[in-house]
Amino acid sequence: MQRLTIAAALAVLLLTGSSAHALRVPAAPRCVVFPASNAWNQRVDKLPVAADSAQLIASIGLDSPVHADFGSGTWDGGPIGIPFDVVSRATPRARVSFAYADESDRVRYPIPRHVHIEGGPHATRDRHAILVDKSACRLYELYDLRRSGHGWTAGSGAVWSLRSNHLRPAGWTSADAAGLPIFPGLARWDEVARGVIDHALRFTAPRTRREYVYPARHYASSSTDPSLPPMGLRVRLKAGVNVASFPRQARVVLRALQRYGMILADNGSPWYVSGAPNRHWSNDDLHSLGRLTGADFEVVDTSSLPQPH
Repeated sequence: MQRLTIAAALAVLLLTGSSAHALRVPAAPRCVVFPASNAWNQRVDKLPVAADSAQLIASIGLDSPVHADFGSGTWDGGPIGIPFDVVSRATPRARVSFAYADESDRVRYPIPRHVHIEGGPHATRDRHAILVDKSACRLYELYDLRRSGHGWTAGSGAVWSLRSNHLRPAGWTSADAAGLPIFPGLARWDEVARGVIDHALRFTAPRTRREYVYPARHYASSSTDPSLPPMGLRVRLKAGVNVASFPRQARVVLRALQRYGMILADNGSPWYVSGAPNRHWSNDDLHSLGRLTGADFEVVDTSSLPQPH
């Protein structure tokens, strides 16, 4: 009986995503990726469908396929996905000059000598850099990071304590358009290898509204069209979608999308889901996500989720 009880308790922890182990990065085992009560870590499979779900899904793309914007190997000269570096108190700190300095955290950033930049060192697009400080359990994120003759420059930068639910100031951007942290919304190989992703994922949409909803803090649009989605929109894969026939790697991602959903974080291609590059990803498995389209998703009414004051 005792063995059965322990097994049942472990099963509950796995299903609810409340296990402390499930929220950690192997290279930074002392640090949770935000508290279990954080919006990114909250299950939404039992919450109601939003009243305007149909029009919002249609505006993103009813027939557009889901795309894993991460994988193994390279594309256009760079790794596929948004990489991250685990740093420590020993990593040298550097000053960064920001284009959007008034909405950036102007502190010294722990940038390693061979920092990984989205798209590779010669990338011309977003050039995100994500730095997880395992000593202080802090998250540093930079948009459009570049080395200049005088040091480092970036479009914007933001810092979070991984042990806190603290949000950016209202109206502030981050390294992401929605003013959100990027790291907690990435699909990571270590999670898929373990067999479960227990948090929401990050995704993009072609057009958004001049509005944001919790947990987002910033918008990136001039349109007030109510049929367009606001930044921070939470969608989930419908419970009736049978994911059993998908390859294992895709299946783990899809189960997360049914339980935790995904959060709209930036303007971009429809239903592009973010993840970190890793040589163990099977691009063939991940391409199978394209069997699903916007019609397989619904917008979640998250008004009942607790919000930090």
